[in-house]
Amino acid sequence: MLMQNSVTKRKTLIFAFFGIALGLCIGTVLKNYRALEIVKRCSMKPSGQQSPFEIIRMNPEEETIKTSQRNLVFVGVMTAQNFIEGRARAVYDTWGKEVPGRIAFFSSEGSHSNELPVIGLKNVDDRYPPQKKSFMMLYYMYEHYIDKFEWFIRADDDVYIEPEKLERFLRSIDSSKPQFIGQAGKGNSEEFGLLSLEFDENFCMGGPGVILSSETLRRVAPHIPTCLKNLYSTHEDVEVGRCVQKFAGIPCTWNYEMQYIMRHNSSGPYAFTGKLKRKEIHNAISLHPIKQAPLMYRLHSFVQGLKAEEIRQESLELHRDIKRMAGFLEIPSDSKYLVPGIELIPEETNSDQHYEDHNILGITPDLKKFTPSSTSDLLEWAFIARSLYSSENANPKHKIDSALREGLEDAITEVMENINNYSRQRGRVIEFRELLYGYNRVNPLHGQDLILDLLLIYKRYRGKKMTVPVRRHLYVQRAFTGTFVKEFNEDFYNVTVQKSYLKNMLSSGMRRISKHFTLPGLPAGIAADTSKIVFVLPIAGRFATFQRFLDTYERVAIKQDKNCDLLVVIFGDITSVQGHLQLLLELRQRHIYQHINYIQRNEEFSRGVALDVAARSSYIQDNDIMLFIDVDMVFQLETLHRIRFNTVQGRYVYLPIVFSQYDPKRRWRDENVEYAHTPADEITNESGYFRQFGYGICAIYKSDILDDDINGFDKDITGWGLEDVKFLDKIVKVGNRRNDFLVNTAEVSAQYNDAARKMRHLSIFRAPDPTLVHIFHDISCDIKLDASQYNMCLGTKANSIGSTHFMEQLFHGNKDNINFISEFNQRKEQR
Repeated sequence: MLMQNSVTKRKTLIFAFFGIALGLCIGTVLKNYRALEIVKRCSMKPSGQQSPFEIIRMNPEEETIKTSQRNLVFVGVMTAQNFIEGRARAVYDTWGKEVPGRIAFFSSEGSHSNELPVIGLKNVDDRYPPQKKSFMMLYYMYEHYIDKFEWFIRADDDVYIEPEKLERFLRSIDSSKPQFIGQAGKGNSEEFGLLSLEFDENFCMGGPGVILSSETLRRVAPHIPTCLKNLYSTHEDVEVGRCVQKFAGIPCTWNYEMQYIMRHNSSGPYAFTGKLKRKEIHNAISLHPIKQAPLMYRLHSFVQGLKAEEIRQESLELHRDIKRMAGFLEIPSDSKYLVPGIELIPEETNSDQHYEDHNILGITPDLKKFTPSSTSDLLEWAFIARSLYSSENANPKHKIDSALREGLEDAITEVMENINNYSRQRGRVIEFRELLYGYNRVNPLHGQDLILDLLLIYKRYRGKKMTVPVRRHLYVQRAFTGTFVKEFNEDFYNVTVQKSYLKNMLSSGMRRISKHFTLPGLPAGIAADTSKIVFVLPIAGRFATFQRFLDTYERVAIKQDKNCDLLVVIFGDITSVQGHLQLLLELRQRHIYQHINYIQRNEEFSRGVALDVAARSSYIQDNDIMLFIDVDMVFQLETLHRIRFNTVQGRYVYLPIVFSQYDPKRRWRDENVEYAHTPADEITNESGYFRQFGYGICAIYKSDILDDDINGFDKDITGWGLEDVKFLDKIVKVGNRRNDFLVNTAEVSAQYNDAARKMRHLSIFRAPDPTLVHIFHDISCDIKLDASQYNMCLGTKANSIGSTHFMEQLFHGNKDNINFISEFNQRKEQR
């Protein structure tokens, strides 16, 4: 009897348990039924009565996963109504059209576009955070496209995706398994513990994009109503990750490389606004954020350029393969038909298409791939250091231009990436630190050759750790891939617009230039600058040269410019300078209204003393421009215009790069010519050179030269040179002075503002001036000079002998030199 009662109670408990479980299941279904109906109604009917497939321009019957290559991925881009014509259009115009699948833009209810595939989600607005929009977008993709694509991407309208890299990446992964791919995150330090994430839970950051396989979306989408009802934070990417974790049973990819594959830049609105040649752009599949539409177009143009480089490299390798195979097939290099069926040089010259020469493009990289037939065919190497030194860029010398610098950076970056391709697995890395020097040459047919000396840092962080600096030579050959000529119709650039633009630019430029000077040929009515230029000329002896200088001064400064003064500092006793003073007196008598003054110094010649005495004299006012000039110089009216334009009181000191003539007797190779002369207006590579490292000719306001930090010239230098170098050092120090002051504010007094203006930076402006010519004269270097002065004098004397090509001809003209070099190279090879 007791056993029967026990069995009855047990059955009652079992039935009660099953009844409770059944009731809970029925209640849950009834509870979520209404939410599920709301989700279905949120999937708005297509705008303009278009079906979901019509919006993305897809034929569902013909295009399937098995029959089409364009059904790999569906990209859903979250945007807002205000961003459709900006960010969304930029996405669609750039990478959106190259997606290996379809793309659609999901926005708030009522959003529509006649040109873009825009889907307006019903009962969804553009408020932030876009949690409902994100979930409804995923449900829309599940409801309409789940069986048509292998992969689904949730993206923002400020992300850039490289479709080719994306396709290679997705085709390497099994889409039939649940996959949740992105840059894994657990929140920043401020949000730690506030996102309701377990220790082993994470989420895919929404910015760089989130990738779901069709199986993952299939598992998660039916439970979206539940996920919407149970939100624990305001971050939609966190809630999507929580939903996937709960109902698909997978976390976001715990992969270190994902932060480089799907790249998020923490610079915010300044991301990708600077230099684009960076490693992250080259390696990433997605880049985030691009906050402005023009930046999206700029980035896309850069990426397209990288693709073009890759295609050109592939074509170059094909040319090399063709030439190599032609050798195996014993086809002559001058054959009309390189291989059967392919014509190398077409007979019909009027054909628009032709094949490029494989004999040039297919040459194997080699520094000796080009053999010159004469000295005129020699390829010159340019020496690269802080500046560029070559015969082509020696007149005047200049810094490395942006094109060459960019090319060097590209070559070094690519080589370092190849070296460190597998460095992490091996526990070591090699870092580039500095380009010590290099050589560069360019052959129009074969390309560019580089020899670079690099300073590298070798780091080993596994096993026995070490950090060692090393130097390595890098030999790079960058072959050209053919010349492409593209013609544009006249309509491409409207002639009327062009003329109008040039006219406006010219008129605005003239208004600016009119404030400073008048050049010959400029429109009438443009007034010249009224700043007075005071010529400061130190002189000792050299009577004939002094007479030539005064003739130039009278013709240009007095008769043409009419706003210049002359101050001559003469060294010597009264007897030796009598002729100089007579020339000045005669010039005064011819021009009685001109200020022509002199200061006599009965002492040993010192250019520093002469310039310092002149700067402190009463002949020059604070607002006058002082032009320190040599007696060997000749100048023109344009010289004075440039001086006024480039010398700014309190801001700029003008140090023109003068043109210095070569020795005309050596140039003409005629020892019998006693009075060889080169005209001052002959500015060629063979007649002279721009004296890049000469600072003796200087234009500066008197108020600037008497600045407390400059305080004139050093007066302890005697003889030739060096005073200009020390003066330059003073100016550089003033230019590095801090500029901490407030101007035009009510909090400070007027006296403070006046003192602050005097603290402004004093910068140096240099530029070649072909109208400022140093006439050649023999240079005699006194061995009693200081060592630094003597070496500078010898350097200037050597530079004045002749041009680089002239020295080359002298060298090759002597057979002993050629024989010596040949024997030297033979001994070197034997070693």
